[in-house]
Amino acid sequence: MIFKQKKGPALDPEQHELLEHAQRRIRQKKGLFRHFVIFLIGCVFLVVVNKILKYGETHDWYMWAITLWAFLFVIHMVQVFILDPFMGKQWERSQREKLLRKQQERIRHMEKEIEAGHPPDELPKKKES
Repeated sequence: MIFKQKKGPALDPEQHELLEHAQRRIRQKKGLFRHFVIFLIGCVFLVVVNKILKYGETHDWYMWAITLWAFLFVIHMVQVFILDPFMGKQWERSQREKLLRKQQERIRHMEKEIEAGHPPDELPKKKES
């Protein structure tokens, strides 16, 4: 009983979702910066292996490797800074709401068709339990 946990104000669901989104974005950006640092170190390593250690000196193969790696880095950067914000949580929410509206509209349309085909006095009564 010496160490009691202090109970702070609980986060409401919206704040909790915002916090999780912020943490996910931080991890994405941290991963991208880590990728960039490894890319730079890798480029230096490839140049050293080719030029100084003279491995495969007849061809500049390191340029192809660096170009391919740079392309992969650009894809990673596009995913983090362009695609994720564009197709992130808010996009998912708007798509979900749009689909729900379509479903509700279809249900209303089907109800109108049923009512048009069967006047209210002809519809069977629901059994109450």
